[in-house]
Amino acid sequence: MNNKKLLQKTTNSFLLFAVIILLISAPLFYYISQWLYIYETDEVLHFHKGAFIKESHKDFTEQDIKAWNKYNHEVMIVPDMGVTKDSIVGKMIYDSIAAEKEPFRVLYAPVNINGKKYTYTERINLLEMEGMVFSIAGMFLFMIIMLLIGIIWISKATAAKIWNPFYNTLNQIQDFEIDKNKAPHFIPTDIDEFDRLNKSLERLIEKNTAIYKSQREFVENAAHELQTPLALFQTKIDTLAQMDLNQEQSILISSLNSDISRLNRLNKNLLLLSKIDNESYLEKSPIVLNDYIKKHLDFFTEQANAKNLTIITEFTTSLSITGNPALTEVLINNLFLNAIRHNEKNGRIIITTLDNELTFLNTGQKTPLVVDKLFNRFSKTNPSSQGNGLGLAIIKKITELNHWQINYSFNNELHRFSVKF
Repeated sequence: MNNKKLLQKTTNSFLLFAVIILLISAPLFYYISQWLYIYETDEVLHFHKGAFIKESHKDFTEQDIKAWNKYNHEVMIVPDMGVTKDSIVGKMIYDSIAAEKEPFRVLYAPVNINGKKYTYTERINLLEMEGMVFSIAGMFLFMIIMLLIGIIWISKATAAKIWNPFYNTLNQIQDFEIDKNKAPHFIPTDIDEFDRLNKSLERLIEKNTAIYKSQREFVENAAHELQTPLALFQTKIDTLAQMDLNQEQSILISSLNSDISRLNRLNKNLLLLSKIDNESYLEKSPIVLNDYIKKHLDFFTEQANAKNLTIITEFTTSLSITGNPALTEVLINNLFLNAIRHNEKNGRIIITTLDNELTFLNTGQKTPLVVDKLFNRFSKTNPSSQGNGLGLAIIKKITELNHWQINYSFNNELHRFSVKF
């Protein structure tokens, strides 16, 4: 979907409205001008006829009428045509000078000269009217276009200044990250709506930042505080396991040992996330991922034996990156463990290296995972899974910290996690 800027959208609406008005008003203006010209022409015809009756024809004789008609081609006195009242009609009459038919307005009016009935006729060529109307219409169109251009230019120039605080606020909000940036500082504005928007955003950011910091401190403090009791609990479980226990007690101790192991992993992952949030891993150095994977392949193969998984490595290129060694190790470990934990018995794990990309493919459930919640904290596709729902969240956090990109896809019944460096 192609989004439009607010200013462009309002300008386009204005332009559309202006074009519609122009298309309607231009022909309307032409026809009104034409009607007015014809109306004025008819008035002139009536005026000329009135003046003729009042002053010119009182003492006309037959010879005077012939002489009049000889020298006046536009105004003529002809024998009675049966006209009983003034009548004006539009006609196309051949003009010998122009050698073509031209539009005329012709007046037929009854007159009485020396007791004898005649018909007064007068015609006026409307051709000049056509040229005049076109000239006026052209001038009108030019003025309207110049007016529109001026209005649009002024609107854009003034709108850019008026909307500057809004776009400044928008840019700062786009770049703001609650866990990294300082609170944005909005420029002052005398526009009430923008001022209210900025104050509302400032209150919202201040409140959410405080909540975020409080939650982060709580998780960090809780994880630290849990380390000691968990260590003591683990020691006591190990001590109990070494005692002479019956079968039921051994099963119970084994279950408790599994639970405490999960709690320890959860606590370590929470501490890791907290340290990443606090940017504790800033040191970076060159790392060859192929070497790390080969070095630890035996360990992960041992982890995969419980499900009889086949691990295939396809190193088409030597993938060297720059990153924090500890976080990169966590990234690869979590990708490995995720592929093992969510696999099926007798399944496969395929690891490939491409130019600036590391890919883990694994068999597993026959349907794709829900991408929207896949990298959320404590999100688990299988509620009965032994994981704590933080593995993919840690992967996502590490990639964000290093400006890498993690992607998931499902094709040919293989789940694909790829990291682009």
